[in-house]
Amino acid sequence: MIPPPFRQRIPYGPEPSQFYELWLPEGPLRGAILAIHGGLWLSRYELSHLNPICADLAAEGFVVANLEYRRVGNPGGGWPGSFEDVLTGFKAARSAFPDLPWKVLGHSAGGHLALLLGCASQAMEAVLALAPVSCMAWPPQSPLCQEAIADFLGGDQAEIPETYREACPSERASTVPRFLIHGTADDMVPVEMSRHFLSKRQADPGPVNLLEIAGADHFQLIDPASNAWHTIRAQATARQHH
Repeated sequence: MIPPPFRQRIPYGPEPSQFYELWLPEGPLRGAILAIHGGLWLSRYELSHLNPICADLAAEGFVVANLEYRRVGNPGGGWPGSFEDVLTGFKAARSAFPDLPWKVLGHSAGGHLALLLGCASQAMEAVLALAPVSCMAWPPQSPLCQEAIADFLGGDQAEIPETYREACPSERASTVPRFLIHGTADDMVPVEMSRHFLSKRQADPGPVNLLEIAGADHFQLIDPASNAWHTIRAQATARQHH
């Protein structure tokens, strides 16, 4: 695939990690997507690993804002700074294309931030959360997941239970449609976490759906060459009807 010809880095704040990369398609604009990368909320993982899917979505006619944000290891990163950046970055990206319908797509830790964004703002058609960390204090987490959550929130659940509740998407209602997509072979963020989220939030005013992709692992969901991504692309590029 040939990437779109225009990509621009746009700051939304004064810190080095407060920017998004804008991917503009050729031809008519079908809509806009905010992409939020994962990586355990850690500063050593940055936005470029979403470039392949950003290019793919731009080739489908979508403006894509690939968001960077302060992470654990950056001054101000962690909770709540990382989420505050997502709120600010989304507002900035939307203001550049106010007439387009927006969706938010997040993967892993980025899926956590995307789900929270869908609770804090109604300025989007839908949230697509790919293998999201959707429950901050749920037992069947991988040890890696538990350690990353504690680092992100600044302590264990027993020490700061209120922070765990505040930062947990499964504790917040939303009017925005949310689509969770999870591979059944994910050994980093178990699919059972998304099933738990669905059971907790299915009575929300905004619909919640879970699509399980048999045999898919954590990273196939962001690989344009995978069958899993073909399914996700179809969902990302479909118009929503409230």
